[in-house]
Amino acid sequence: MNLVEVKRISYYPPSKGYAVLLQEKDSNRSLPIIVGSNEAQAIALYLEGVDMPRPMTHDLLINVLDSLESDIRQVTIARMKNGTFFAEIEVSNSQVGDIIIDSRPSDAIAIALRTMTPIYVSDEVMERAGIDNYSTGGEVAETVSSDDLSKEESAGSVIENLAEALEKAISEEEYEVAARLRDRIKQLEKKSML
Repeated sequence: MNLVEVKRISYYPPSKGYAVLLQEKDSNRSLPIIVGSNEAQAIALYLEGVDMPRPMTHDLLINVLDSLESDIRQVTIARMKNGTFFAEIEVSNSQVGDIIIDSRPSDAIAIALRTMTPIYVSDEVMERAGIDNYSTGGEVAETVSSDDLSKEESAGSVIENLAEALEKAISEEEYEVAARLRDRIKQLEKKSML
């Protein structure tokens, strides 16, 4: 097991998502995990210590576990299958004992940050997907903040909605509508690149 910390969140253009970089303690290796904009925003808010006026989804889970007198012991990026990471949240309860909860890595990371719980990456995952920080050629992607994420989220969600409408128009063979949707998506993508 490799103890890691969240080093930064960066925009990842190929997937139009965000990369959360988990840096191994006392080592040059890290593990980039691609997450969606909502998940990245939740992680960024916790990193920046921003308290939300109402509980977010991760806060809800933490509140439920607290009500059940359970403690979150650790989160682990446990395995990888077909390029997808799988995480586990280890919970301890005095009446039930230890429980392992299957989780998306983004949710596990957000919960760990909120509860100051250690984050681990299994040896297998680090061997398969970890990168050496010195082998990246010194390129450092620009770190994004929760403010950056909230600005991009609205344009991103519009593009996602248009992309879904485009797929539907193509499947229903409405090619004129599909062409207009495609053009609008291209316009928005160009505007968001500026």
